[in-house]
Amino acid sequence: MKKFRIVTGTGRTAITLEADSFGTGLIVKIFNENPHIGAVAVGEYDRTQQRASVSVHTRLGHKDDVLAQRTAHDVSKTLQLPVCIIAGVHLDDITTQEINQILANTQTAVQAFLNSRQ
Repeated sequence: MKKFRIVTGTGRTAITLEADSFGTGLIVKIFNENPHIGAVAVGEYDRTQQRASVSVHTRLGHKDDVLAQRTAHDVSKTLQLPVCIIAGVHLDDITTQEINQILANTQTAVQAFLNSRQ
């Protein structure tokens, strides 16, 4: 797989998703203009049970676990591959509307990535 990169949204809520192969799996980064490691999620697809399982580690004081967990589940389930998601999105004085827009922009980026792989 060649490297994949997409930016969705504009302004403060723009999200970048970058993905690259790593052995038999994938590493996916989700970030904004302030990239950092806020949460890491590992997704694994169980072919016998036909389900995805995700483990998440969140850094103290960060709330990036929602982005990491959802993305790891969606990507590992759809592509049936092991994935590592690194999520780091930070906005000072973030509003509820901006949180919702970041979640939507992330979902749009994830779907674009998945569509590029099918």
